[in-house]
Amino acid sequence: MIPVSFERNVTFAMRKKENEKQDGKKKKVKKRHLPEISLPFSDEADNQKAAQFFNDLERRIMLPADEKHAMMQDFANALKYYATSGLSADEALKRLDPTNLGGFYSRPSNTWYPLDNAAKIYPFSMRHDYMSVFRLSAYLKEDVVPEILQMALTFTIKRFPSFATTVKKGFFWHYLDATKRRYIAEPDTGIPCQPIRIGRSGSQTFRVLYYRNRISVEYFHILTDGTGGMCFLKTLIAEYFRLLGIESACTDGVLPVNGLVSPGEVANEFLNIRPEGAASGFIDKSAVQFGGKLARIRPCRVIHFKIDAAALKAVASGKGATVTAYILSLMFVAARRATDKIDGEFSIQVPVNMRKFYPSETLRNFSMYCGIRLPLAEISEPDRLLPEITRQLREKASRQAMDEMVKATNRITNAIRFIPLFLKSPVVRLVYGFLSDRIFSSTFSNLGVVSMPPEIAGYIDGMDIVLGTAITNRVGCSMLTYGNTAMLSVSKNTADPSFEEAMYELLCRDGLTPDVEGSELIAD
Repeated sequence: MIPVSFERNVTFAMRKKENEKQDGKKKKVKKRHLPEISLPFSDEADNQKAAQFFNDLERRIMLPADEKHAMMQDFANALKYYATSGLSADEALKRLDPTNLGGFYSRPSNTWYPLDNAAKIYPFSMRHDYMSVFRLSAYLKEDVVPEILQMALTFTIKRFPSFATTVKKGFFWHYLDATKRRYIAEPDTGIPCQPIRIGRSGSQTFRVLYYRNRISVEYFHILTDGTGGMCFLKTLIAEYFRLLGIESACTDGVLPVNGLVSPGEVANEFLNIRPEGAASGFIDKSAVQFGGKLARIRPCRVIHFKIDAAALKAVASGKGATVTAYILSLMFVAARRATDKIDGEFSIQVPVNMRKFYPSETLRNFSMYCGIRLPLAEISEPDRLLPEITRQLREKASRQAMDEMVKATNRITNAIRFIPLFLKSPVVRLVYGFLSDRIFSSTFSNLGVVSMPPEIAGYIDGMDIVLGTAITNRVGCSMLTYGNTAMLSVSKNTADPSFEEAMYELLCRDGLTPDVEGSELIAD
């Protein structure tokens, strides 16, 4: 922080002056003052340093008065926490140095981002009770300090400019418009993955939540995919621990919060793919849905299966399969037990990270998907399904298949790009929203192994990913591995317990008896 002289009696107020001449005289304008911020230290010399600190802070925040005061109060709350924790004033002021804000809050919002090709679907698939939202969470070994998490978010968001946005309607497409506001870390008191209200001007498209020892970030899928979302969560957690005095290196996907943003981080990488060959893979026939009445509140339950990661990998390898193929085989058998249908096909959607084919640093969406499809009549035991599931994964999740899907998506996008948005909406909702939900029975998203910088890895107990539920699909599954725990999470859209009970039985039969945690069932 640059040292500046200050007066003995400092009031923290916005000193706004206007000079207007009327009849050759200056007109007095009433000053609009911010409420005073109380200083947290008992020592007068420390409070003088804090006064200088707030003077410097005030000129770095050019937000509306109420948001400006709230942000300054966030700093005061963090200083108060440090003071009661016995941290010296010098160290507390150093950790919260206003230079960590950069110029983010002192410059106007003048940037906007076209939606990436994968994101263009999501605004059209929204309904008042549905939005494509997913949650990433980290479980710390100690309870979260809300005051410090809030400051970590305030410092982190500037490093992710495409996240500091709101959704707006253009003439032809929706787009992301930069918005400078106070981004808030809130207590987690509701149901996971609920729609994010984005109708108001300046509304954010993600939320940061905390509950006991859990830090969660929920994203509207228009912003990012699992890879970009995990990068944000990791960086937020690393900044949180820095503010607690635990420094870590910028490794394992953690970005330096004060570093420069690379153009590649906000790139729409789909524009750089020049696929050859046929355009296919986008449209398919309807799939059989699980049984069970659709719940009014969705998800009505979230269940976590904690599985020993080494044992899981050993079981899958012993069957000649990947972990993804193995879990899919269990899902198909469990799904068969969760329906009264006897014919038709189950299809499970599997997201595919395009970064494994096209290395990229983008934090925006860069994933496609494939559908693993099996006739109900052929579903019996998991081991019998593995060869076919493995074959389909190899072919349908290949670079060639993904390129063909990108080409199909680009073709549809280009065909309607010059249709005004108000005419385009009903067409796109029909093509994207309705059909894409019904052509799958469920989803399985596996983020794979997640790591954290070694300096802070020991302070984190576990991580998980939870998918928001779809419109007609009764169940969505997701998994990631942190440390030696593979966390398989099941989002329920129905009270029918058949699927998760079958999954538990099948895992136990292979010697992978999981610890099961989760929420209570929310009855309609």
